[in-house]
Amino acid sequence: MNEIEARLRDSFGRQTMMQTLGAAMDRAAEGAVTISAPIAPHVLQQQGAAHAGLAFSLGDSAAGYAALSVLPAGAEVVTVEMKINLLAPAVGDRLVAEGRVLRPGRRIVVVASDVFAEGPKGRKHVATMLGTMVPVEG
Repeated sequence: MNEIEARLRDSFGRQTMMQTLGAAMDRAAEGAVTISAPIAPHVLQQQGAAHAGLAFSLGDSAAGYAALSVLPAGAEVVTVEMKINLLAPAVGDRLVAEGRVLRPGRRIVVVASDVFAEGPKGRKHVATMLGTMVPVEG
């Protein structure tokens, strides 16, 4: 495990929200992070699909950790804005969020995330997100 991955996984391990959702960091590399979580009974909306809040939480965290991966050790990031487009109902066994850096910077980091539902019927793109992260002192 390299220094970037170790730093991201250490921070992720302290996120109680991600623990509550049963989320895991599947991939951590410079500029790109993948986070997944099961579509469990406690995260459904009234029609039986995963709640959009789950998609948003995973996408925001994947994008945020992608941003953190391009910053020096000791830095942290916070989301200052995040837009989500919901593309389809999130039905399946789990959601997978793939976050990436679009443009790194010292003052802002522009990020994007795509969220997919995976299950017996395959993989479906259910949300796309665009946002801005701001580096802060750790």
